[in-house]
Amino acid sequence: MGAAASSARAALGLPALRPGLGAQPRPAWLAAAALGLVALGTLVWLRARPRRRRRLQQVGTVQQLYIYPVKSCKAVAVSEAECTALGLCRGHLRDRFWMVTKKDGHMVTARQEPRLVLVSVTCEDDSLIFRAPGVDQLILPSKMPSSHTVHDCRVFGLDIQGRDCGDEAAQWFTDFLKTEAFRLVQFEKNMKARPSGKILPGMRHNYQVAYPDCSPVMILSEASLADLNTRLAKKVKMEIFRPNIVVTGCEAFEEDTWDELLIGNVEMKKVLACPRCIMSTVDPDTGIIDRKEPLETLKSYRLCDPSEKHLYKSSPLFGNYFLVEKVGSLRVGDPVYRMVQ
Repeated sequence: MGAAASSARAALGLPALRPGLGAQPRPAWLAAAALGLVALGTLVWLRARPRRRRRLQQVGTVQQLYIYPVKSCKAVAVSEAECTALGLCRGHLRDRFWMVTKKDGHMVTARQEPRLVLVSVTCEDDSLIFRAPGVDQLILPSKMPSSHTVHDCRVFGLDIQGRDCGDEAAQWFTDFLKTEAFRLVQFEKNMKARPSGKILPGMRHNYQVAYPDCSPVMILSEASLADLNTRLAKKVKMEIFRPNIVVTGCEAFEEDTWDELLIGNVEMKKVLACPRCIMSTVDPDTGIIDRKEPLETLKSYRLCDPSEKHLYKSSPLFGNYFLVEKVGSLRVGDPVYRMVQ
């Protein structure tokens, strides 16, 4: 009688076979039970093994955290934030959960309306306060009533929804921009977000995005901006590139090499580099679009590898997009760790 069968009989509470009976055929169920016990033991052993820990290498420190409540409008600098799967939030302020649209639901950004960058948003109690040059402030509830219409909207050609923020908000943006009629919509957590696979066909990472361009978080280093400014006649500010997390204490463009990060208790994974467009030529202080700089200078030394032209085409790369693998909290001053296998 084999050792496996003996072990199986003992485990099942059956007596051992007497000598002389070993030549008798063994029932099929007995062999199956033995194999099952072996498999169970292997599974328990695998689960009991400690997971291999990833090595942490500090690559910098969080210098600034930014939330952009309305797509293309001014940032709100915060000292700490919650990092959710859909991006940064602080109280009622959530990153790019509001968006200006045309009447037909198509998004409007500073690419079409550069003066949007002059609109600021603050939060007081349960209200959002919008301010812009030449118009009175607008006060809205941080959450729209359920009686307001939910619109079908379009962001870079993809369908998404938004709850209408009312006629007063629509008139406020229309009066400020003075080009055509606009609406303001708000994304809600129970709405269907845009899937990464449709934003970037063939994307191997699976995540959701509300109104941001490509991913929930964009990271840029202070050193990369300093490097760019050494090449420009007119220096530019960090705000022109609209990062969520600014990192200090690293080399210029070192962020290109960060695949997995731990910041606070938040784990992030790199999605792709951030391709820059004409929006990076909008002055955040004046709302004037230059259409040349700093985009032309970036094109002179920050184009992608030829093997990646199918992704980035002729856009220069500056900063990196990340998805959130483990949600948590972030603070200015947090160490930024690269996770190495």
